[in-house]
Amino acid sequence: MKIINRILKTASVHRRETALLLILVATLTGVAFFRYATLPVDRLTATKIIDIPKGAGFFRITEIMNDAGLVANRPFFWLLALAKGATRHIRAGEYEFAGSQSPSEILAKLVRGEIKSYTLMLPEDITLNDVAKRLLAEKLINEKEFMALAVDREFLGSLGIEAESIEGYLFPETYQFDRSMTTREVIRIIVRQFWKEITPAMRNRAEKIGLTLNEWLTLASIIGKESGSKDEKPLISAVFHNRLKRGMKLQSDPTAVYHLEQAGTPVKTVLRSHLKKSTPYNTYLIDGLPPGPIANPGIDSLRAALYPANVNYLYFVSKNDGSHQFSASFDAHNQAVSKYKIKRQKK
Repeated sequence: MKIINRILKTASVHRRETALLLILVATLTGVAFFRYATLPVDRLTATKIIDIPKGAGFFRITEIMNDAGLVANRPFFWLLALAKGATRHIRAGEYEFAGSQSPSEILAKLVRGEIKSYTLMLPEDITLNDVAKRLLAEKLINEKEFMALAVDREFLGSLGIEAESIEGYLFPETYQFDRSMTTREVIRIIVRQFWKEITPAMRNRAEKIGLTLNEWLTLASIIGKESGSKDEKPLISAVFHNRLKRGMKLQSDPTAVYHLEQAGTPVKTVLRSHLKKSTPYNTYLIDGLPPGPIANPGIDSLRAALYPANVNYLYFVSKNDGSHQFSASFDAHNQAVSKYKIKRQKK
């Protein structure tokens, strides 16, 4: 009996020792886990861009993060993710992380889906090709898909655009995009802004002065390409309105080189040979407005097309300083041309 009691007593001591050991291990593990969750992964690790592909499972995501030096302890990372319910709620996309962030902060960012965004400013009166170049520079679109969608009548119809091209409907504004967006989504966002800016009052005004939506956008695009000055645009508009009323050709240089812009060849100097090139957009040869916009007008150009200045000007010429000299007669115009020594280069 004494032997049995001794054995039981020894076993009880071992149980207490084991329990104390387990408590100690659990405590140390808990402290280590807490430190892991709350301390920076690596203060020396520079900011890194991580791309989480669509359809990636949590273990694959962990490997991607680990390869970037942002996990350090995979078991603890998995445990922390389970505790935060993060394993099934991580949005695919591009993320920006720094080693100074803790695993807890990193997981919280993943769960919130704080994808890296890109601020992109589209200036007024730039062409479709210019828009594509700016988006492509930030790797926000597939260029071939973008250009194909720009003339896809079915896609344009889904955007409320009844035209041959999306030119004119890509509203100049500052946008926030992320690289998880598809090319279609990027286009939809830009065109949606266009429809926000085009008010019923503006469309009623266009109808009142005898312009369809397409004609209004086309005229606005020409005005914008002729001058970047907000103050001058109503005067430019007046010249074109006056010419249209008199049945005169618009004779706008930007329309004569638009076919080259479409082909991806920007023109810095308009040559006399350009003005003689027969294209549907060359207003030196065609009557009235071109078949569609030659750029994407901003709000100033759109308003100027609707509200031309009350003047009788029919001509304008560049002063070579960004402004223009306006004239009501051909003789006065010729004098202005002579004054500012405008000589077209021959080719």
